[in-house]
Amino acid sequence: MSSVMKKIILILLIFVSAPGAFAQKERKFIREGNGFYNEGLKDTSKLDTISFGKAEVAYRRALELKPEDFKWQFNLANSIYKQNKPDQAASEFEKLADKTKDPIEKTLVYHNLGNSLLAQKKFDPSIQAYEKALRINPNDPETKYNLAYAMKMKKKDQEQKKKDQDKKDKNKDKDKDKDKDKDKDKQDQNKDKDKQDPNKDQDNKDQKQPSPQNKISKQSAEQMLKALENDEKQTQEKVKKAQAQRAEKIKVDKNW
Repeated sequence: MSSVMKKIILILLIFVSAPGAFAQKERKFIREGNGFYNEGLKDTSKLDTISFGKAEVAYRRALELKPEDFKWQFNLANSIYKQNKPDQAASEFEKLADKTKDPIEKTLVYHNLGNSLLAQKKFDPSIQAYEKALRINPNDPETKYNLAYAMKMKKKDQEQKKKDQDKKDKNKDKDKDKDKDKDKDKQDQNKDKDKQDPNKDQDNKDQKQPSPQNKISKQSAEQMLKALENDEKQTQEKVKKAQAQRAEKIKVDKNW
């Protein structure tokens, strides 16, 4: 057998044996994922995110080998949900709902989608997801219970929001009343000040208007000015007369 023939046979053997190797690896990852997932479920008193995280990694590695496998995709979404990542889990379940037409698979997807949405307090979308599941399987007791619980939580949330809004509005009214009381207190304080100082207005008037006692009419002012002028003339005449008499006296009394 030539060397070329050997190479061809070897390639064919590898090609034929490859699917078996892939299947073994896939099953290995699935076994690992399931083992980690079950390990996380053992202690229900706590959330074992480490075990569920390892399960997620194993399921992703299996899906690299078989990307379209519904079961592994479903388990991957569950492992994400168990790590307290409901938003990411909801995204995975929504993808799965469009990928399958099997009624049982769709029921499981919508049920877990409802759980993922409810964990985010998205009440209306979670209720819609549970209702879709019940349209396919109306007698599922778990889905019925979860639907009733979601509706109860929605009602409770609405009542709480209403209470919070009423409290907020009440506080606003109190603040308005406080502002009114403050304005009223200021007005009362100003009134009290005015009562304590009754001459305040009169003082202001006195500052603005001249006192009647100091006010002199124009006629009186002219008379006073004329009288002062007459007094001044008389005074000057007296002074001149006195000076003349004095001058005459000196002249007479002088000896040569």
